[in-house]
Amino acid sequence: MERLQKLISQAGIASRRAAEELIRSGEVFLNGKVVTELGTKADPERDHIKVRGKLINPLLTARAKAYILVNKPKGYLSSVADPEGRKLVTDLVKGYGRLHPVGRLDYNTEGLIILTNDGEFTNKVAASKKIPKVYLVKVKGIPTDVAIRKLARGVRLDDGFRTAPADIKTLKPTQKNGWYEVTLYEGHNQQIRKMFDSVGHSVVKLRRVAIGGVTDHGLAVGKYRKLTDAEIRSLMPKPKES
Repeated sequence: MERLQKLISQAGIASRRAAEELIRSGEVFLNGKVVTELGTKADPERDHIKVRGKLINPLLTARAKAYILVNKPKGYLSSVADPEGRKLVTDLVKGYGRLHPVGRLDYNTEGLIILTNDGEFTNKVAASKKIPKVYLVKVKGIPTDVAIRKLARGVRLDDGFRTAPADIKTLKPTQKNGWYEVTLYEGHNQQIRKMFDSVGHSVVKLRRVAIGGVTDHGLAVGKYRKLTDAEIRSLMPKPKES
């Protein structure tokens, strides 16, 4: 048994939030009766589910789960739609139906992002605080060792968010720019850019090179591949033992 909004999302009809609006507005029927309660559950193998008069059970049966790793270029939005008409990361992947990003990367940030049609996978991976995300960061100027230690301990950003401790490895700098490998276990909006801004060194270039044990090795910018079964299992948090 699954919540109706989850099933509607899995069928590719709408996002989970949009599916909740469909339920509230009386456009979802379960076994011939209108449903407006968000907590309602159904079994698509036994129950007939209609959205706007269309039976979605065949969509749920035919919809194979897809897990696609994309090496996102700069200038692509991590979204499934944009009112401004900007390029979307979902535009880069063909042949897998409707997919959505797991988390986000900034518009001007390159690197790894996962696209999927599996809502449960998305929720668990996005909420996990145990999956490291590794970034290569180029900043304007060269921060002091004191500044880097401060960022590694955690800082309060201008928007009030307090960052968790991060792993920061100093790489070989140029004459004018510092280079760092930064590992985060959280995903606050534009976090790395805001972190370095807080110590007076703006980010010039940012690329995510790993999500957990999944790396960008062999995957060119703008290209994509399917995650392996082992990679998918490695990203799904194990249930806590009781």
